[in-house]
Amino acid sequence: MTPHLIALLLATAAAAPPPPTASPAAQADNAALAATLNWADTQDFDFAARGFMGSIPDGKIRNDKGEVLRDLDNEAQFTGPAPATVNPSLWRNATLLARHGLFQVADGIWQVRGFDLSNMTIIRGNTGWILVDPLTGAEAAKAALALVNAKLGPRPVVAVIYTHSHVDHFGGVLGVTSPADVAGGKVQIIAPDGFLEHAVSENVIAGPAMLRRASYMFGSMLPRGATGHVSSGLGPMGTPGTYGLIPPTDTIKATGDTRTIDGVELVFQVTPNTEAPAEMNFYLPAWKALCLAENANGAMHNLLTPRGALVRDAKGWADYLVEARRRWGAQADVLFTSHFWPRWGKDHINDYLLRHAQAYAFVHNESVLLMNQGLNAVEIGEAIKLPAPLATAWFNRPNYGSLKFNARAVYQRYLGAFDGDPANLDPLPRAVLAPKLVAQMGGPKKVLAAGKAAAAKGDDRWAATLLSTLVRAAPDTPGAKAALAGVYRQLAWRAESAPWRDFYLTGAQELEQGIRPSTQAAAAGIAANLSVTNLLDSMSVRLVPERAIAPMTIAFEIPDAKERHLVTIGNGVMLHEKGVSDAAQATLVVPRRALIGLIGGAVKAPDLIAAGQLDIKGDLAVLQRFMTLFQPPKADFPLVAP
Repeated sequence: MTPHLIALLLATAAAAPPPPTASPAAQADNAALAATLNWADTQDFDFAARGFMGSIPDGKIRNDKGEVLRDLDNEAQFTGPAPATVNPSLWRNATLLARHGLFQVADGIWQVRGFDLSNMTIIRGNTGWILVDPLTGAEAAKAALALVNAKLGPRPVVAVIYTHSHVDHFGGVLGVTSPADVAGGKVQIIAPDGFLEHAVSENVIAGPAMLRRASYMFGSMLPRGATGHVSSGLGPMGTPGTYGLIPPTDTIKATGDTRTIDGVELVFQVTPNTEAPAEMNFYLPAWKALCLAENANGAMHNLLTPRGALVRDAKGWADYLVEARRRWGAQADVLFTSHFWPRWGKDHINDYLLRHAQAYAFVHNESVLLMNQGLNAVEIGEAIKLPAPLATAWFNRPNYGSLKFNARAVYQRYLGAFDGDPANLDPLPRAVLAPKLVAQMGGPKKVLAAGKAAAAKGDDRWAATLLSTLVRAAPDTPGAKAALAGVYRQLAWRAESAPWRDFYLTGAQELEQGIRPSTQAAAAGIAANLSVTNLLDSMSVRLVPERAIAPMTIAFEIPDAKERHLVTIGNGVMLHEKGVSDAAQATLVVPRRALIGLIGGAVKAPDLIAAGQLDIKGDLAVLQRFMTLFQPPKADFPLVAP
């Protein structure tokens, strides 16, 4: 989970008028799905409850001012039979993930679950706590550690392990330790190779677009409940707060690397480019306990996320699970992960690893098979079905990742977005296509009538196609947005995937209420770790070409990092090179942290000059013109209407 993503998870949900209930067609579809699900398998309910030791007495996570950030008692609403407005499989997911508190995994291993989107794992060393994945925000992590010390007795934190480079697995680190303690050698920070680079840069280029789409995917603007956000698929929801980052003091570079931390031996498996670009699993021989980070879950994961990201490697993901099973399946008595609940027993663990790996391998293999028979990405998504022995496993149900999107991911990874049909080589833009289609169908009134008729029959996918085309072509047509919002809700009531549900419901809300500004979470602690290359990359994609035709050169000298970066502007393009000594028309000599603040707008150039942190050499007019070349991204661009 990336910083831009988590900012949306942490937004405060707003109240909304209750929408209508599920249509007869939606209820019939949910009933038909329910009839295919393996309700006799109740093992997860035992696993999710096992080892419970208690939670926060009043159920409230607060900030330093005493303000309530999250009331965990709200999770009590997710119990009993599935409401008509929630897919039965997704409701089951929500009821399991609503459990919160401290849970014992083994004699010496615990987890705090339900405080945030992810879990924090606690391992007892000889003298202190080893913490794995300290949640998203400092406030939730601090509350989790306080619960641990209250229930188990206080101990110092001696190490923090980041399993991978998504913010819900490191962003709360400032709630459990401090940069001073890390710098002083009191606390180790251990992460996979490449962690820091990916933790701070994964969303630098496309972050604004991902952030906007993430507001849909995680339902951050939705009310919490049976007609709104019920689950994120991986966890209940994020807790608002402040997130940061302390760089690793030790990195794991290869499978088989071992570390002994406070008397505890760990054996690592590196798994790059699976769920995250930098990720690792580890095994604890003393407890016969296997941690699989976010590579194994209680539901299908994403190979292609609706919010957007680089496509993940289904085959590689499956191969790493097979490798983990081969290495430790015969030894492990317990398996725990960064989301969901642990699993106990060698037979269960081996079956889980095998069928989980087979599911990802099947998506890869079957998608390629159908691709080579001429189906395009959408057709493959429509055709692909997991074999029954895989589909009946709850941990393979699409409560987070969806089978259709994952099949499209495989196609996109190999062949890209173009499907080979010449008609799609140069398609008309949406703004041109939609009015032509509406006119061809007889005008807005006829399209609206056809969309409503399709919705009345329960043919909501077709109704969405008709009505979304109308809204894009003629958004002021009376009743068009309301009709489309109603259709999106009916699709949401059916959605087994939490992100799909939240996408539909957020689209419906936006059609009715307009775009609500997104809420940014405090993330200065992560931004402070950006490299100068990251910063210049982000600037290069914000350049307005017509302002940058005339050539110019700017150099950035970073004395604390002993770096020099040369920026060349010309012909509407910005290029930058590290470590070159070519002359520049203007040069800024500035420490890296000060440059981050300057570019981010947190500090002004005169203040840095007065503080002796900025020296400008050469042609000042060139530098002034340079700063006028950029345009900030649009944070809240429309998704459901023009």
